[in-house]
Amino acid sequence: MSAKLPLTLACGDYEIVKALKEGSIAPDGIELNVLTDMDSSSRHWRMIRNEEFDVCELSGSSYLMAKDRGQAFSAIPVFLHRRFRHGFIFVNTSKGISGPADLNGKRIGLKTYQATAILYLRGLLADEYGVDLTGIEWITELEEEIPFETPTGINITQAPPGSDISEMLAEGDVDAVIHPDIILPILRGDDRVGRLFEDYRAEEEAYYKRTGIFPIMHATAIRDEILEEHPWVANNLAQAFERAKHAAYRRMSNPRILPLAWFLDEWDAQRALLGADPWEYGLTPANRKNLEMLIGYSKAGGLITKLDSVDDFYMDVMLDSRGRGEWAGTP
Repeated sequence: MSAKLPLTLACGDYEIVKALKEGSIAPDGIELNVLTDMDSSSRHWRMIRNEEFDVCELSGSSYLMAKDRGQAFSAIPVFLHRRFRHGFIFVNTSKGISGPADLNGKRIGLKTYQATAILYLRGLLADEYGVDLTGIEWITELEEEIPFETPTGINITQAPPGSDISEMLAEGDVDAVIHPDIILPILRGDDRVGRLFEDYRAEEEAYYKRTGIFPIMHATAIRDEILEEHPWVANNLAQAFERAKHAAYRRMSNPRILPLAWFLDEWDAQRALLGADPWEYGLTPANRKNLEMLIGYSKAGGLITKLDSVDDFYMDVMLDSRGRGEWAGTP
């Protein structure tokens, strides 16, 4: 029997990859070593700067920038992380900011300028709410994963070393913060900080109904030298990711899995809005629209300059239909 190809996958510790991590589902011909014990920022940095992993879940924005600059990895359309983001714009409650238009001309803190959530939210504020991105002073906390020249008309200032942009918001040193995570002042109930959209879920649901977009945050990249030597890897990995995702759907349809009294009610509400497969993989029309939006925001913001289309950035793959079918019944 021939040996399987050993590959290392670095990704988040998600329910939709659990079967791959535990080995109950395996990519055909591949011995997968799954690494999940690192935070996303470290994982992205290590892949972008050092290419430490064979396969890696990457920041969608940083992947576009790296690919545009010729870095030697390519993405399959497997999207392990999606998130609506209207609830991740935070404001200082003393600054008189009651809606998106009030952000014009303000000082807005960012973890980094190029993070996917922040790229997406800048585009959202401009496209959906008419915010003028050129009139804002952007204050960044951390070094960028990929160095870039500041886009024309954009004012970016680095916060002092050691600064915490969320605490700067609480103290009033910045007027608002856009962040990939729920910031500590919110978690501790600091009344100096609130959300731009108080009912952010209603905004997100209305956005999805209007656009059909459940925002893709992360890409799944494979080093090109592996694909050149073993071109079958892309399809086999994508098929295994698909089977693992549907195994997760079946497991999570069991109301005994989570200690939540109304879990199935929320599950049904999600299905009614987003459909049976919200984490859809592949270059489907809905995913192409999603990716075209992100590519457009990146190009408009001066972060990518060479490549243009979804097919420039993402490989097409054949997904495995085994293990799909009805999974939402109550055991």
